[in-house]
Amino acid sequence: MERSSMLDHFAEELRLARSAAGLSQAALAEAVSYSAALIAKIETGDRRPSADLARRCDAVLGGGGRFVRIQRRISRETVVPYFREWAGIEQEATALRGYEPLYVPGLLQTERYARAVLSGPGLLSAEEVERQVVTRLDRQEILTRDRPPTLTVVVDESVLRRPVGGPEVLREQLRHLVKVGEGLPRVRVHVVPFAVGAYAGLDGSFVIATPPVGEDMVYVETQLGGHVVDRPADVRRAVDVWESIRGEALPHQRSIELIAEITEAEPWT
Repeated sequence: MERSSMLDHFAEELRLARSAAGLSQAALAEAVSYSAALIAKIETGDRRPSADLARRCDAVLGGGGRFVRIQRRISRETVVPYFREWAGIEQEATALRGYEPLYVPGLLQTERYARAVLSGPGLLSAEEVERQVVTRLDRQEILTRDRPPTLTVVVDESVLRRPVGGPEVLREQLRHLVKVGEGLPRVRVHVVPFAVGAYAGLDGSFVIATPPVGEDMVYVETQLGGHVVDRPADVRRAVDVWESIRGEALPHQRSIELIAEITEAEPWT
């Protein structure tokens, strides 16, 4: 695996800040509520820091956001190359609108569900799967930061019934969707029920990002990779399609109720 330059940078900054604060690795670990073994591995660049740990290091060591900024750059370095541009756009967006006909959207995936999705095709090594799982979970930090974007996702009902990772993994994932849908006011989940039949969204998944300044952009991913679309006519088309899909979907509250019903009704064996 190629060594991340920003990972080494984080390790060095953490060592220097900890020493300047007069803290041992054990003392810092206690202050940030992580293990001393993990702190040691991060300081040697052998483990990636999570978004949560970076925030805690800033708070304890007076980093002023430095550790969070470095951690975000680490996350961008370790995503697959074709996703790097979108990772930055996603971080800065004030609103995200997505549609997914096959899987739970990445920003709402649990750890076990994400691992099952990434390892399913059998194309990635175990190490690469774990690296991408961590990156995917780190991306979710935008949903709980001080000024989170609005996230509105539409999924096909089949997403709620496909046993990705097995019944228990899916059950955990569905419960997470209910928890997030009820607990995060800026997250809205809509389900297109089977009764709808054919509709525009069956062509594939995409996400629309609204940046703080400028025009909307779209991310489209296929079996061959993903790309960002910013041509105005194409973006308008994507927005029209997304609105059409949402028009076929159930309202947020009814969607959450359906997810809860499926969680309890399915024969989870």
